[in-house]
Amino acid sequence: MRSEDVDRSARLRAGGMLFGGSVLFLALMLLAEFLYPGYSTSQHNISQLGVGPFPSDLLFNTAVFLFGVSAVAAAALLYRGERDRLFCAVLAAAGAGAMGVGLFPQDVPAPHALSALLAFGGGAMAAILSYRIAGRRLGRIGALLGAISLVALALFVSGLHLGLGGGGMERMILYPTLLWTLSMGAVLMRDGEVTAPVR
Repeated sequence: MRSEDVDRSARLRAGGMLFGGSVLFLALMLLAEFLYPGYSTSQHNISQLGVGPFPSDLLFNTAVFLFGVSAVAAAALLYRGERDRLFCAVLAAAGAGAMGVGLFPQDVPAPHALSALLAFGGGAMAAILSYRIAGRRLGRIGALLGAISLVALALFVSGLHLGLGGGGMERMILYPTLLWTLSMGAVLMRDGEVTAPVR
């Protein structure tokens, strides 16, 4: 992508949304785990936090919803600034899925499952497609992290947890994508501050 095609202001704001949303989500999710009596990251699914005792349920549902909002907002900013419809659509879909997870906790099975699948699958695909926005270097890392998430998603859905437990395998879906989101946010913020994108 030519430097003149890049809206650096859009990248700066989109990067801030992705980075800030990721940090907030991770911090509140970990806090929800700490405050949930007897919670096991191996045996309990992540979404169990959303139906757990107060304040874990409030913290998790708020965190995942805001994480989704940040992804949708970032997608809108990048679309306006760069017109990459495919990447932005996938990122927005992942964000909408995360918002759905927050709105429909685990005790609302059908919409929750669909939302989680959209969030996990969309997040992995966004990482794989990140070269369209961030260039080849981060794109290679994104492709690797996205592929790990997709493989973990397939194993999770098939019930093969490889000794990690359901919660452990679910985290193998989430954490690679979350690492990509943090990295992507940082790169976009950097690109918003320099005179031309650094690749």
